[in-house]
Amino acid sequence: MLSERDAPIIAIATPAGKGAVGVVRISGKDLHAYANALCAQVLQPRHAHLVWIKDAEGLNLDQVLALYFPAPNSYTGEDVLELQGHGGPVVLAMLVERCMAFAASGAAPLQGLRRAMPGEFTQRAFLNHKMDLAQAEAVSDLIDAQTQLAVRGANRSLVGSFSVEVDKLQARLLHIRMLVEACLDFPEEDIDFVEKADVASQLRAIVAEVQKLAEQARQGALLRDGMKLVIAGQPNAGKSSLLNALTGQDTAIVTSIPGTTRDVLTQTISIEGIPVHVVDTAGLRDAQSADEVEKIGMSRAWSQVEDADVVLLVYDLSRMQDTHYVHAQSLLNRQIQQKKFNNTPLLHVFNKSDLVDTQEYPVPEDNAICISAKTAQGLDALKAFLLKSVGWKANFQEGVFSARDRHVQALDVVKTHTDNALTHLKHHPPALDLLAEDLRCAQQQLSLLTGAMNADDLLGHIFSKFCIGK
Repeated sequence: MLSERDAPIIAIATPAGKGAVGVVRISGKDLHAYANALCAQVLQPRHAHLVWIKDAEGLNLDQVLALYFPAPNSYTGEDVLELQGHGGPVVLAMLVERCMAFAASGAAPLQGLRRAMPGEFTQRAFLNHKMDLAQAEAVSDLIDAQTQLAVRGANRSLVGSFSVEVDKLQARLLHIRMLVEACLDFPEEDIDFVEKADVASQLRAIVAEVQKLAEQARQGALLRDGMKLVIAGQPNAGKSSLLNALTGQDTAIVTSIPGTTRDVLTQTISIEGIPVHVVDTAGLRDAQSADEVEKIGMSRAWSQVEDADVVLLVYDLSRMQDTHYVHAQSLLNRQIQQKKFNNTPLLHVFNKSDLVDTQEYPVPEDNAICISAKTAQGLDALKAFLLKSVGWKANFQEGVFSARDRHVQALDVVKTHTDNALTHLKHHPPALDLLAEDLRCAQQQLSLLTGAMNADDLLGHIFSKFCIGK
């Protein structure tokens, strides 16, 4: 009985829906005899063969291009058979069923052929050393990329740019660990390898490299995940107009009637290649004066504020002389400060500058801006603030790679351990035992990035996020 990891797998590798071409992919060991029998001819490796796949009664099911990739020169590192047929969901489902039935028949047995789990083809590529874990994650990032810059970043990770930097750090840490262990293992020789090799200087250089790589990873994570931008404020402040101005289309209904927006509206845009998930919310005001539907809308608005990466608090400049409005705004400001996370950037956006003389309404320069959603005045400055608030650095664009939160967190742990190691070196004499342990922990975290050392639960979590057939 084959194990789950050794059993051959099959899946439709193209998205659900109709299309000109659909792909059915099979991966497993010793597929050649099965592939030849299924296609009724001998398949030459890496050659396209136009064949008919027949059903159990011998009737034509679909005419396909069959490509056979023998191990280890395939995507998964196993034998792979790809059938490129017509892209209708019914015909593709019938192809899968026929392939599975044919495997179970006596014509060309293929023991244990089963449907693939999400990401299982790429997982096998990782397990068969066709790519490391960071590269495998980049496959999913490339498929899910929302901007052209994100595509380029995912491609850099896919070809190993991130992994190369991690491997360099691994090698340097290993060298230092060797010196420290030599001191621990041969104390009677009275040879201070640590001092002679200037380990402190080497370690400081490593700390600087880890810091730089962590910063690049943060940029890559932002490029992959984008930012969640929540627009909040009192009714009729121009929140929906701002959403429309940012997206360049009439996404939200705009009227002079307070409470027009009753629910959450979300639209994704790109600002200099960064995905920005813009969320327009219901106007926030005294719940006692709102109807039941508006109360629900405000409750959802507060939930969005709590989950935001950046909050834009929109003001109506044309009403700043209204004492009732200003008082309500002051109360709302305090509520916003309480609801949002402490580190969530907040920008005070004074809208409708086209209706007033802005010189009469001076605003702080650090976290406030005057705009007109109607005329687009100030929108470029607003976008620049958004990028700055989440730490995006334009100079990283050309070298940025795709990264995830787990990469950022792991590198932060690496920096903690290397910082600790430097502290241990400053002791007189150096605390070599503690130094060795922190260096070991740092290297362990780096190994988790590329999968050189992994846990099954980590792999299961990562590959379960992939699409079926990849």
